[in-house]
Amino acid sequence: MAKKVLIIDDDLDVLGLMVERIKSWGYEAVGATSGKEGTEIIKNKNADIVVLDYFMPDMNGVDTLKKMRRIDSKLPVIMLTGYPDNKVIESAEKLGIVILSKASSYQDTEVALKAVIQAIDRKLDK
Repeated sequence: MAKKVLIIDDDLDVLGLMVERIKSWGYEAVGATSGKEGTEIIKNKNADIVVLDYFMPDMNGVDTLKKMRRIDSKLPVIMLTGYPDNKVIESAEKLGIVILSKASSYQDTEVALKAVIQAIDRKLDK
């Protein structure tokens, strides 16, 4: 059975593109436009892997992640940011997640994201 990937990003164009791309890789994909919406989806046990944007207006990715961890401490999370800095990376690493930069070329980000999702998928199957 295909793993369900939850993508949380407030940019509707990015969100739509990521949902379609991840579906093309053979996964179920669902989108949320805010940390609050994404957290509700996780409360309902509707995600196996999360791809989370760092910069969002209602609550940033780290705050969203902290709420998610209270619901499911082992849920695999990949955080994307267009503005990677040491503070963001350190906060993410302390919470045990993978962080990828949106700032690289789209193809590089896509390849990295696909590789991380596939690695998590294999680990979840063990």
